[in-house]
Amino acid sequence: MTYSIIGRDGRTGEIGVAVASRFFACGALVPHVGPRTAVATQAFVNPLWGVEGLRRLEAGEMADEVLADFVARDGGQAIRQCHMMDATGRIAAHTGADCVDWAGHRTGGDHSVAGNMLVGQAVIDATFETFADRNDLDLPHRLLAAMRAGEAAGGDRRGRQAAGLKVHRGQAYAHLDLRVDDHGDPLSELDRLLDVAAERYLHLVDALPTEEDFSGATDRAPIDAAIVADERRRREAGRASRSLARPGGV
Repeated sequence: MTYSIIGRDGRTGEIGVAVASRFFACGALVPHVGPRTAVATQAFVNPLWGVEGLRRLEAGEMADEVLADFVARDGGQAIRQCHMMDATGRIAAHTGADCVDWAGHRTGGDHSVAGNMLVGQAVIDATFETFADRNDLDLPHRLLAAMRAGEAAGGDRRGRQAAGLKVHRGQAYAHLDLRVDDHGDPLSELDRLLDVAAERYLHLVDALPTEEDFSGATDRAPIDAAIVADERRRREAGRASRSLARPGGV
């Protein structure tokens, strides 16, 4: 009922998952991302494959070993689909024999794609190949471009409803975590949210404390100045804010 992509940016070390589905709030159950590893668990989803898998991958276990253990332990493995990337960049994937057609996966050196209930293999191939081709983009936009290519190739055969995008930048907390739970065009809405995040949110997140710097930025002035400068560039380029927020007061 879903297609998803796991990708890593070799230049920045960022790792992330994007997902889309004709299933409510797919972004709540499918993506599991940590500082160095990621899991996408889907089809007749078993969220424990994501929760336990991420914990074990972050502890240093290999993706193929973790996935083989899940397949052996889970009596429902034939209706599960999962792909994961470990801390070394190795990828493992499983599409159960009873996943609803079309179902399958494709893995590469720095990304993997898996899907079920799709119009056909073209969805997986378009998603996979677009990510490989668009290394001119930062990771969030690259993941989203790949997902939109999969949708253009047919996507989920039942239609569209939800999408999610989660990216970590070497920390236990997400650098970006966006969800669209119920929408007629969820990937376009995800694109809007990503644009709005760049207006203010990401300026703040870039200054947050890290494991290496427990205090992070403690002066708001540079953050505020960066936000103002970005707003000026947007105005000069004729780009209006896409935020739906409205000022308060009476």
